[in-house]
Amino acid sequence: MTNPAPIDDISIGGEMIRLGQFLKFAGLLDSGGNVKEAIIEGHVFVNGEVDLRRGRQLQLGDIVSFEGRRVRVCS
Repeated sequence: MTNPAPIDDISIGGEMIRLGQFLKFAGLLDSGGNVKEAIIEGHVFVNGEVDLRRGRQLQLGDIVSFEGRRVRVCS
């Protein structure tokens, strides 16, 4: 059994952010095209479940995972 990756806290300076924006803001992906492709292909997880919606509103405390890295939305 492998240990999950540590969770990095990423401050967004507000209450909510869209998933696509957050992936770029957190440095998980570097362009909108890469974000779109990763989400459509099912490589992005929110709170442990695949999410295919780039426009999903993330709330404080949500955990986003991509390629073994986990980041938490913080204020």
